[in-house]
Amino acid sequence: MEDCIFCKIIKGEIPSTKVYEDDEILAFNDVNPAAPIHILVIPKRHISSLADMKPEDEKLVGKIYGVINKIAEEKGFKDEGFRVIVNCGKNGGQEVMHLHFHILAGKQLGEKIV
Repeated sequence: MEDCIFCKIIKGEIPSTKVYEDDEILAFNDVNPAAPIHILVIPKRHISSLADMKPEDEKLVGKIYGVINKIAEEKGFKDEGFRVIVNCGKNGGQEVMHLHFHILAGKQLGEKIV
């Protein structure tokens, strides 16, 4: 999508501080962090949200969770713990309509959500 900020980051039109990249996935530091460590993990293929996933996207989303675990280990916060958040749609708090996973770590996070 031409007006998608994350697609522009993937294309290199907007700079980012990359944490991980392969042919299908990009992870980078959030420019407005909500925790000492706040990393966004996105598929390079534009998928608007979790609600727009197709069956063929399931393998990619599984791979994203593997990448999240790898990042947590490489960055040294796997053992202390971290939170992964996926907002879905307007009422779910999704601001950028490109599927993305927030990794939050580096401090004791707020109250339990569930």
